[in-house]
Amino acid sequence: MANLKAFTMPKWGIEMSEGTIAEWMVAENEPFAKGTVLTLVETDKITNEIEAEGEGRFVRIVAEAGGTFPVGALLAVRTDGEEASADEIDAFVAGFRPADTSFAPEGAETGEPPAAEPSPAPPATPRPETNIPEGVAISPVARARVAESGVDVAGITGSGRGGRITAQDVDQAVRPAAEPALAGPYPQSPDQGVYATPMARRLSALHDISLKGLSGSGPRGRVLKGDVLARVEQARPAPAASPATADAAPQQPGPASGVTVAPMSSMRRTIARRLTEAKTTIPHFYIRRRVRADRLLALRTAVQGQRPSVNDYLVRACALALMEVPELNIQVHGNDIHRFGAADIAVAVATDKGLITPIVTRADERSVAEISQLMAGLAQRARSGKLKPEEYSGGSFSLSNLGGFGVEQFDAIINPPQGAILAVGTARPEPVDDDGAIRIVPVFHLSLSCDHRAIDGADGGRFMAALANLIEQPELLA
Repeated sequence: MANLKAFTMPKWGIEMSEGTIAEWMVAENEPFAKGTVLTLVETDKITNEIEAEGEGRFVRIVAEAGGTFPVGALLAVRTDGEEASADEIDAFVAGFRPADTSFAPEGAETGEPPAAEPSPAPPATPRPETNIPEGVAISPVARARVAESGVDVAGITGSGRGGRITAQDVDQAVRPAAEPALAGPYPQSPDQGVYATPMARRLSALHDISLKGLSGSGPRGRVLKGDVLARVEQARPAPAASPATADAAPQQPGPASGVTVAPMSSMRRTIARRLTEAKTTIPHFYIRRRVRADRLLALRTAVQGQRPSVNDYLVRACALALMEVPELNIQVHGNDIHRFGAADIAVAVATDKGLITPIVTRADERSVAEISQLMAGLAQRARSGKLKPEEYSGGSFSLSNLGGFGVEQFDAIINPPQGAILAVGTARPEPVDDDGAIRIVPVFHLSLSCDHRAIDGADGGRFMAALANLIEQPELLA
């Protein structure tokens, strides 16, 4: 026996009592996967897509597109993929009872008299016999309603697909005709009787567009939102040409927009995920300081042969400052702080695929020349995509230098699980106090980003003081 499941009208919010099936996105017996959009349900507020919670297929779609059904009503019968006989499906549909979706608490007044004490149930009376001719197209729910009411199906005109008699058709035939009540003239809406969605009616009222004469593109000619918006666009007057452009030759349209769409690379997706996580979960605070760079630049200029880069000196300076202030030479893992005995500096390198941070291990034990040689190899392998995992994983501190691009100052995002990162801009001439004299010398603008969960402001301040002392006295870097 097949495992049949009910697919019912969902409930979004307390005020929702019914919904309209705007469109079925899958057909009967069409397999679907988890996440597949099954149908579009329209309410007076929203149009929602209902997605499949797992694999399966609809063995019968009960609700017609364009129909409005109460919350909890049976819309379709689904299985997880196994076969089901027509008799099994008919029995499931006939025996389905919607769940109680009311919100009245137990004992609350509902406008009905309190229920009496239960009494023995009277013997069941046989249902009136019905004679449904062979070949009459009728839904299983409608067949059950006919059996309950005894109505003659010969006088019912089916409104379903192909003239199929639906449960609503039977209910309409059973319902007695309402007696007319004369209550005086009632102002009729000009759009009275037009078959349209609630959203289409609101848009027509907003834009003063009559629904009369609109050709609906929905099921059974129903006027949809897009039909009204198309009429609004047609009714919109063309912009008047300005005197300056009225006599000008018509402009030839250029490319659609000049935009090319390229998916993110795997590296770029990883960068986006990690930095989004870092910025949203790590409490950043920033410490900024100006440091004179003239002495370090002069020292570098005096080097004979292969000169280290300015960044190589900064890597060495950061490593020695971390040894003086080990509170920043850390990683943060949940509620634990991992403290490192050596300074492993991650240096930001721009590549064609995105930013990567190869690591200069034990930078506190290496000379500037050794750091320069090691960094040159790491940068080359980073740009060619040949870094080994151990060459870019870990690190206890990061350095990002955009001075080569002319950037004067910026703030960097911490690279987790590290606890801090230093951002360095280009050295630009600025006035400084030199033993009471004002001199114009090159100055670095440094910005230190710290994780406030593990690093205090005083620790960051001490680190910046140690770093400034090393940069302004570059002979200490030897």
